[in-house]
Amino acid sequence: MKKVRVYEAAREFKISSEALLEMVRSLGIPVKSHMSSIPEDVVEKIRDKIQKEKEAVKQEYAAKRKREAKAKPQKKKKKESAFRPAMEVKAKPAPRPVKKKRTVDQSLVKESVRKTLATLEGVRKTRRKRRRAEEGEEAAEEEKLLRVHEFITVGELASRMGVKPQDVLTTCLKLGVMANINTRLDKDSIVTVADEFGFDVEFVSEYGAEDLEAEEPVEENLTPRAPVVTIMGHVDHGKTSLLDYIRRSNIIGTERGGITQHIGAYSVELPGGRVAFLDTPGHEAFTAMRARGAQVTDIVVLVVAADDRVMPQTMEAVDHARAAEVPILVAINKVDLPDADPELVKQDLSKVGLVVEEWGGKTVCVEISAKTGAGVDKLLEMILLLAEMMELKADRTRQARGVVIESKMEVGRGVVGTVLVQDGVLKVGDPFVSSAYSGRVRAMYDERGRKVTQATPSTPVEVLGWSGTPQAGDTFLVTRDEREARDIGLKRRQLLREQQMRGARTMTLADLQEQIKQGEVSQLNLVVKADVDGSLEAISDSLSKLSTDEVKTEIIRKGVGAVNEGDVLLASASGAVILAFNVKADPKAREVAMHEAVDIRLYNVIYNLVDDVKKALSGLLKPDLREVVTGTAEVRRVFHLSRAGTVAGSYVISGHISRNSRARIKRDGEVVFEGRIGSLKRLKDDVKEVATGFDCGIGIEGFEDVKENDIIEAYAVEEVARTLE
Repeated sequence: MKKVRVYEAAREFKISSEALLEMVRSLGIPVKSHMSSIPEDVVEKIRDKIQKEKEAVKQEYAAKRKREAKAKPQKKKKKESAFRPAMEVKAKPAPRPVKKKRTVDQSLVKESVRKTLATLEGVRKTRRKRRRAEEGEEAAEEEKLLRVHEFITVGELASRMGVKPQDVLTTCLKLGVMANINTRLDKDSIVTVADEFGFDVEFVSEYGAEDLEAEEPVEENLTPRAPVVTIMGHVDHGKTSLLDYIRRSNIIGTERGGITQHIGAYSVELPGGRVAFLDTPGHEAFTAMRARGAQVTDIVVLVVAADDRVMPQTMEAVDHARAAEVPILVAINKVDLPDADPELVKQDLSKVGLVVEEWGGKTVCVEISAKTGAGVDKLLEMILLLAEMMELKADRTRQARGVVIESKMEVGRGVVGTVLVQDGVLKVGDPFVSSAYSGRVRAMYDERGRKVTQATPSTPVEVLGWSGTPQAGDTFLVTRDEREARDIGLKRRQLLREQQMRGARTMTLADLQEQIKQGEVSQLNLVVKADVDGSLEAISDSLSKLSTDEVKTEIIRKGVGAVNEGDVLLASASGAVILAFNVKADPKAREVAMHEAVDIRLYNVIYNLVDDVKKALSGLLKPDLREVVTGTAEVRRVFHLSRAGTVAGSYVISGHISRNSRARIKRDGEVVFEGRIGSLKRLKDDVKEVATGFDCGIGIEGFEDVKENDIIEAYAVEEVARTLE
């Protein structure tokens, strides 16, 4: 059914958008703003209602004119008959016109109320006030909704509300906010100030998003599009092997450590049509990447190994798919292995709410072997069947939009972003904006490196021409011209810097005192560089999870690309370690690192990187102190010497007694003193140690009350290194 925006219908009916919004809401249809769309049948109902109200007003006017026409001749006759006899008494007729005047005033009030309620005779200003017919008093202004971004200036907020900046500044002062016309306000301040002027606030995620996404697809222009299928599952369950068989390629041979560490986007031509596949990593460090894959997909294929159970990453993938409300197909892989047990896997799946069809559930399950290809054709057939039932469509006439799947920096090509086109047709030369960066499509390549000139919906392509490296998951929107894209990108960068400055927390005396009380927290400063943004995000998440109350990791800089001289200088100034994942350091950076003694560690498997950082953090942990009893001696006789003081004549029962070691005196099983052995004699000679079975004289520092049968227990305190669990 065709839909019409509120402001377009209001323009057709020659009334304000606010008045039309009120009428639509009275019909029980929820609408947010003048940009909302309403069905054609609702527009017809409103048109009929307006026509009826117009007719009612016209009839009211006609009846009013008839009453006035009848009243005029009567007034003339009364004046002529009463003029001559009552010529000398002029005050008597005075009360009658007053009564008639009151009657006219009441009719005028009704007429005014009718006009106000109808609001049909022309376009009125949006900031009008209504009067209630039954009470005749002014009501509050209609509530309005402001769609703004965070940290707008006072002047911009005043312009959006249609009030003077001085009024907003006055309100800020009343609320205790010191500001001028160029001061940027945070969320709480914006909501509070807008509420004082009777506005509700809805924050938009990005600057310019409302204007860029205002255009909605036209139903007549919708055409079928290929489904986007995401392959998910636990590590080493055969996700990439399945995709290799479908594409007749060897992706897994290019992956370090045999695991997928990026999101791969591929377009495959099948006999039943084209399908776009997304390959997500299965390692636990790539949680965010799997979540991103589920948010941009139409169908999720959950791969579970038949020789294994449902693992944590498998359940995590199920949660992501359910959160995105995406249908799930289960592919039980490795059924050709001798120890394969598909029934056990189905039992595990039922525990997480995925009951297969043969067990009476609704989840489609296909047993396959990515190595031999058994069952793969049936899996592809089920994918195409489900896509046909979903009736996936896209509007190719719109400006292209999509999502960034991955981004990286390449020598000679600059920033390369993998974009999945979701709507419209992306062409070479189109200006675009994505997050805080803009650009123009300089060139496009498919997943096999072949140059293409345009990309239709559900097509992944590598795009060149970015002004900066976007983050995976950012929206990609084509603008009307390059200037608009550049302006939006510049504004978003300004807002991003503002948010970073607002988020920076300074150290106060109270914070310093609290840290002194709790003890200093050991910190490992890191500079992280990676080849693509998705891996960088996964590494950052993994490293942040290693922090504890005693030690923590602090990533002072992270970025995509090779390690440069600036990274080394920053690491030198802050005592940081540089972690490079699938990238290397340029020659100048290596030279500076050698001169500044900065440690640059290179990795190509995320397991090794996380393990090394965990070991480094373990070294920052304070060791555990453990007491080790080295020997015990029984006091047989006590000697009181003038020079040496009290000496305990003892017999070593176990271990050995060493001079200057720690000791505790036990009497009747209770510790009466703890100190240190000050002197140790064997016969008349001073010795360092006395072994088991020998007599000796022991002098305890600071303790003279030694008695016979006391037990002297010598012990040492050892430091035991701790590790992160």
